[in-house]
Amino acid sequence: MFEFNAGKLIKFIEKTLLAIIAVLTIVATLQEILKIYEIGEVNLADLLLLFIYTEVLGMIGVFYTSNRIPITLPLFIAMTAIARLIILQGKGMDASTLLYEAGAILIIAIACLAVRYRPNSAYKYQDEDENNH
Repeated sequence: MFEFNAGKLIKFIEKTLLAIIAVLTIVATLQEILKIYEIGEVNLADLLLLFIYTEVLGMIGVFYTSNRIPITLPLFIAMTAIARLIILQGKGMDASTLLYEAGAILIIAIACLAVRYRPNSAYKYQDEDENNH
């Protein structure tokens, strides 16, 4: 008889939502490219937005192949998003706001370094060593 398995249901919902996010990210990318084409001009903010879309798709791809998302990918997306925000706000923004946002990028970059640093004697996450053989 049919046995309810909550874990499988959650995995199915998770993969379905990620597929939807991937499709919508591709749609948003195509819309942005169309907007750039219509305007006839490419700005740095547009490129950073396309880069964010690419990172999101990459994160989904990594999850589908390994069932894990490296913590650094969302951190890179956050840094890119803040850089894009700084560019969109323009030269007229308050200097303290710029310092706060630049400081946020610095803190995230330091977090990336902290997460990526792993001494040889570090704890291995679950079956991490088995996947590398």
